[in-house]
Amino acid sequence: MMAANTINTAKRILIVEDHADIRKLIRMTLEFEDYEILEAADAQKAQQAVGQWHPDVLLLDLMMPGPLNGLDVCRWVRTLPSAGQPRVILLSARGQPQDIAAGMQAGADAYLLKPFSPLKLIETIVAGV
Repeated sequence: MMAANTINTAKRILIVEDHADIRKLIRMTLEFEDYEILEAADAQKAQQAVGQWHPDVLLLDLMMPGPLNGLDVCRWVRTLPSAGQPRVILLSARGQPQDIAAGMQAGADAYLLKPFSPLKLIETIVAGV
């Protein structure tokens, strides 16, 4: 078995998704790459994780239960100098032009429409890292 080549440190990816099965599928997709992965089930946990963990990439579900949604978290991340400006990829089943525009206006770097292929997810992450 060959050791994986590492350059400095692995990219940190925070998966923010309220559905455990979708989080698991995303994690399984990313586990074969050289990433550190953390998960959050809602916007408040995402904010805590961003503040403590400083991820390089946020995979951020748009629609979540509770007072904050993915757009709120995206806007919040963009106002935090201490967050280090992570790449934000919104994940949503909402694919109308106004939904995508709202995501980009909130500060997202990319918008993936659910269901997306594992390959498309990896390509989108790699494109900005």
